[in-house]
Amino acid sequence: MRTLIVLLILAATFDLSGSSVASETTMRKSSAEELKSVCDKAGGSFSQDANGYGCGTNCEGKPGTDCVLACKNNEKNCFAQVPGRARPTSPLNALVRSPRG
Repeated sequence: MRTLIVLLILAATFDLSGSSVASETTMRKSSAEELKSVCDKAGGSFSQDANGYGCGTNCEGKPGTDCVLACKNNEKNCFAQVPGRARPTSPLNALVRSPRG
């Protein structure tokens, strides 16, 4: 539960600061089971609480918060936050960046 809260706070911090270090994009909503499966494949850390669920990775196949994909229960989309200007198109590429960046 604490991990999800940390993921959501980090995402909100980047969003409010207008930082050019990270970009945020909305994505199609995945179920908690779907996101957990992708998270496991990406080597990330999955968490879930009463408000939603999410996954964080270091963008290279290990747990961390550099790449985050989170879904709130009461929203119709999930959001992804990744370093730089990347615009992920799937849950997996939101959590693991290609070697080219």
